[in-house]
Amino acid sequence: MSSSSFSSTSAKKLKIGIIGFGPFAHFLAITMIKQGHSVSATSRSDYSQLSRSMGISFFRDMESFIQSEQDVFLISTSILSLSEVVNSIPFSCLKRPTLFADVLSVKEHPRDILLKAVPEESDVLCTHPMFGPESGKDGWKDLTFVYDRVRIRDEAISSAFLRIFQSEGCKMLEMSCEEHDKLAARSQFLTHTIGRILSEMEIESTSIDTKGFQKLVELKASTTKDSFDLFSGLFVHNRFAHQQACNYFLIP
Repeated sequence: MSSSSFSSTSAKKLKIGIIGFGPFAHFLAITMIKQGHSVSATSRSDYSQLSRSMGISFFRDMESFIQSEQDVFLISTSILSLSEVVNSIPFSCLKRPTLFADVLSVKEHPRDILLKAVPEESDVLCTHPMFGPESGKDGWKDLTFVYDRVRIRDEAISSAFLRIFQSEGCKMLEMSCEEHDKLAARSQFLTHTIGRILSEMEIESTSIDTKGFQKLVELKASTTKDSFDLFSGLFVHNRFAHQQACNYFLIP
């Protein structure tokens, strides 16, 4: 789908319900609110005070949340907890067909879970913003946003959601979930693996660092800012990552 397709829906403001309101979801919500979208959230942890300060409605009860008639339910859980969270969603409480989107760092895993759980009349959009609070702190211009329109009937809603990222200057890249995971296994997973190895080696800056070694120290610092759950999820729930580990790290 072209950028012009997104642009045609630029005036549409969405009601977006976020499931899993951790740091990455906070980060996305700031821009969504800035653009004029209405955001609500639910999470296993209590973010009611933070949500209130951001102008976000926070629901402690999943059933009430699902009944709140959102245009989009955006899933922003950890990779490892996705299955449990989706199984806890009372889909029978949906009052109308709705778009379910995710922003996880693997794509086949959420695609398969959502296609199995989400009612046939609702849509499924799998996405991966290839940036986060640190790399996107100065804006999203030229940062990559990958998406797969897995099951879309309501073109207006899905296009309006994608427009959130396109309008911020993201490089919009439509790609199958399979292709995403193949590439991510050779890039994101490999980066995190090397960063974790460097962390285990406890490398630190010295007074005689080369430029190359400085880059390794920076890599260790950037990857260890992310949770170990993320690293585990990138391995456990990307079938191509396991093959990469077998090829390069002699894991049986």
